[in-house]
Amino acid sequence: MTEVLSTEERFPTLTDEGRRLLQWMQEHPCAPKFNHRCGDRMNATARDRVRAYELELRAQPALWSHGEIPAWLDEALPQWFEHVPLYRAQGEQPRSFFDIPTTRRADLCRAPWAFVPDTEALKDLVVYNTSGTTGERLDIPSHPETVTRYVPLLRAALATRGLTLAGGAGRVGVMTVCFQKFTFTFASLSSYLDYCGLMKVNLDPGDWKDPSHPVKFLDACNPEIYTGDPLAFAELAKLPLTTRPKAIVSTAMALSRGLREHLELRFGCPVFNLYSMNEIGPIGVENSDEPGVFSLLQHKLYVEILDAAGRPCAPGERGEITVTGGINRYLPLLRYRTGDFAVLEFRGRTPVLKGLEGRAPVIFKGVSGQRINNIDVTLALWPLAITQFSLHQNADASLKFTVRGNADPAQVRAKLENLFGASQPLTIVTLSETDIPTGKMMQYTSDIPEAAR
Repeated sequence: MTEVLSTEERFPTLTDEGRRLLQWMQEHPCAPKFNHRCGDRMNATARDRVRAYELELRAQPALWSHGEIPAWLDEALPQWFEHVPLYRAQGEQPRSFFDIPTTRRADLCRAPWAFVPDTEALKDLVVYNTSGTTGERLDIPSHPETVTRYVPLLRAALATRGLTLAGGAGRVGVMTVCFQKFTFTFASLSSYLDYCGLMKVNLDPGDWKDPSHPVKFLDACNPEIYTGDPLAFAELAKLPLTTRPKAIVSTAMALSRGLREHLELRFGCPVFNLYSMNEIGPIGVENSDEPGVFSLLQHKLYVEILDAAGRPCAPGERGEITVTGGINRYLPLLRYRTGDFAVLEFRGRTPVLKGLEGRAPVIFKGVSGQRINNIDVTLALWPLAITQFSLHQNADASLKFTVRGNADPAQVRAKLENLFGASQPLTIVTLSETDIPTGKMMQYTSDIPEAAR
């Protein structure tokens, strides 16, 4: 049986003003069809820990030199090898950090519990289910404080251009927008930001009672900041909104320069390009005066660049971004290969990422001309036993689906034809589990020009 939490359990220190705002967001006559309820589950002690983290973040930027191991990591490694089941199973801690075996998403998919330290109490464990943009279902063990620590990191990104996220009682602080056939949507609050509103809405017309409601509701909310991905922002820019946010923060997918400039002109505010992952949180923010250069945000996230054999690359040499540390106490990552590629440069002792090859958003075209978000493809295939896949649409609109795993090709075909149309031309190529690509497998690509999709 699924436990249903009360409002008081979701918000242990809820104020009267916070309760009124939550009710207003949920019951507004133009509100979307919210399909989920959630809360930050933060008590006063937890908020104090996040405040301490924010102060530490401001005082201790990410600093190290090539081949150097930061002091915080030297201190953490013996604890992880003693208390984290996955690392303990490797045996004695190697003398050199660079001799420690790497981990990857497949390890987390296979045994997420093996990453949870024995020393952590499980009463506050939250399991976050996601498929991201990789096509692999992932259950991430997490903690309420992990989500709240996004606020200091978001503030750190905004500070690079002299802005902040103020929050405050009685207002909507952050509105996350999506554009897909299905996603969880909700109205919530941030006790860390004095119970300001947090919201996630889907701009798909099916999520609203009337076509006029999205504009009326978003203008009524007048959020301080919009977050989301480029596909959602492209739809947001089409709405005749009269309100203007302080900033727009793009995450999850690669943001093109053209769309960034269009959004800045349309909304009259800065647009921030964040490099972020569900397992790790915000990793870096693109410098406004250096396109393609990302400054690191987390002071206790160690970043390496590795070649295909797992060897450290020299500064300026392109390879796979590999991370250690993070903000999730239930998920201390150790040499975790992200599947993303970039160059690591050092400016003195300050590391920056250049030439990041992220996950580009793609709109596909169905047999009836319907536009299909790549996230909808991921969700459609979620129930199948797929280790990894890629989907490519040719210029003639035919599809090529390349898959690794035990999924039944007939089931794959049925899922995709249900999404694209029964007459969709489709070729399925199956790879063996041992056929590992040396580079990044781009999940979604298309030869159809954007203007024709």
